[in-house]
Amino acid sequence: MSDAIPNTGFFAGKTVFITGASRGIGKEIALKLAKDGANIVVAAKTATAHPKLPGTIYTAAEEIEKAGGHALPCVVDVRDEAAVKAAVDAAVKRFGGIDILINNASAISLTNTEDTDMKRYDLMHSINTRGTYLLTKTCLPYLKKGKNPHILNISPPLDMDPKWFGPHVGYTMAKFGMSMCVLGHHEEFRPFGIAVNALWPLTAIWTSAMEFLSHGGDSAGNRKASIMSDSAYVTLTQDSTKFTGNFLIDEEILKEHGVKDFEQYECVKGASLIPDFFVPAKSYEAKFGSKL
Repeated sequence: MSDAIPNTGFFAGKTVFITGASRGIGKEIALKLAKDGANIVVAAKTATAHPKLPGTIYTAAEEIEKAGGHALPCVVDVRDEAAVKAAVDAAVKRFGGIDILINNASAISLTNTEDTDMKRYDLMHSINTRGTYLLTKTCLPYLKKGKNPHILNISPPLDMDPKWFGPHVGYTMAKFGMSMCVLGHHEEFRPFGIAVNALWPLTAIWTSAMEFLSHGGDSAGNRKASIMSDSAYVTLTQDSTKFTGNFLIDEEILKEHGVKDFEQYECVKGASLIPDFFVPAKSYEAKFGSKL
């Protein structure tokens, strides 16, 4: 965990509902907020250990408690409306409300149309777009009563460039569906003072899932998930009545908040960084000095 963005105690006593929080970026954000003493709802499917992926909602909850937070592990498949409602009800019963929702759960398949079976297509759309919409809808009554309420979707800027659609249109549609929720919900929820923003990494982020998908490959060129947790931290401290409807890139928002040393986030210092998908041309050129 990085110290580039120091913990201020801002989230002490706040309740944060995070999907896909048993590992990866979701867990990293949970641990950062836990250091302030936040209440974290660990909402994910992983109740028993995966043979090749570390972490469950219970081990994540233990880490959150050790970091200084209060954890409520909930077995949640974001496609299951009853499970989502039960988890939200449990969170409100345990902590008294919900102040922040982080829609992090996602499914990916970088396949073309011919190679994307409909079961995989449905999975991506059910988790990414529908899951985000369902969680937002279910948490909304409590966010309306929250303190400086925020919704943060881990999704990319909306960029209609065909290069993001051609290679894997099914995944792109599903991921952009999360971003379309930001576009619509920030305007819909403005009267309630609920901020709705998106956050996306400039470069590839190394997680246990990345290691698994690459069959134990090299992390060189990737950044640590801590760059996303630091970015989420500064985003969620903003005034929810003013800072809304933004499609944020991790490095860019951290620069705006005074971070200059980005080497600390590199998995292998000095290695050429790998750009992530969906990075807008302006952001790419500013970082890498060439056109996409």
